Amino acid sequence: MDKLYGAIEGGGTKFVCAVGGGGEQILAKTVIPTRDPEVTLASVAQFFQQQTQRHGPLVSVGLGNFGPLDIDPKSRTYGQIMQTPKPGWAGFDLVADLMRRLAVPIALDTDVNCALLAEAQYGAGRGCGDLVYLTVGTGIGGGVLSGGWRVRGTGHPEIGHLFVPKHPDDGFAGACPFHGDQCIEGLASGPAIEQRWGCPAQNLPAAHPAWELQAHYLALLCHNLFMTVAPVRIILGGGVMAQAQLFPMIRTRCAALANGYGVPPGGRDWEAAIRPVALGGEAGIRGAFLIAAADGVNDRV
Repeated sequence: MDKLYGAIEGGGTKFVCAVGGGGEQILAKTVIPTRDPEVTLASVAQFFQQQTQRHGPLVSVGLGNFGPLDIDPKSRTYGQIMQTPKPGWAGFDLVADLMRRLAVPIALDTDVNCALLAEAQYGAGRGCGDLVYLTVGTGIGGGVLSGGWRVRGTGHPEIGHLFVPKHPDDGFAGACPFHGDQCIEGLASGPAIEQRWGCPAQNLPAAHPAWELQAHYLALLCHNLFMTVAPVRIILGGGVMAQAQLFPMIRTRCAALANGYGVPPGGRDWEAAIRPVALGGEAGIRGAFLIAAADGVNDRV
């Protein structure tokens, strides 16, 4: 193998690490529980040290991490995790720490942006340059591809904290520590479902009224994204979206919300426009390989 890259998908519950020639050539992979930064990253470094002894040196490492992150290379806090409720991680200089441990360049982006790139390259968004990827799980996050380029301004999109109108019959106080019941994460994330209904999402039956309400909120989010960034397609993944019955419900509600307005000439094929992930749990790590191979410079698919 001519070039060897590392890839890390850093999540709130686990860090997935891999080495290989790219997203389709993975030589080794491991899963490390997310604890405090020192313990977690010591285990990450140990994995890569073992693999480089076996396979050779790394060219670079792509890191897709949970946020919020400072991903602006010109910023004085570039590479740091910003205000997060994850204990011990707020203000932590992730890139500097990994560069010290691994002594290779680190290409940084969010975990959802990495999944977005992988789905665009290999999965449900293949051939689609105008795309939104949403993950609905412990939190709600999203990445946007516009004209083939990742949307990144002063920071990364925080789609999970877009405000949506609350359903008039919903008395839930919200699960977001910052916005309560005002943002979509506070109303429709996995913790919001569990707190509202007293049961984890995966344990609720398909006919439970939770899913009607969930589809209502996710349709509002999708509608807002169709109207603002005009993607051809929205891909939904994450643990909550394992409930396959949500997809037709969301499509039906999106069509009703649009009411014929703001759709491409001839109308929209809602089944093609709102789709599940194709790569499942592999999207994040495969996207991390993509940014590693691009050295964090080329943002275009």
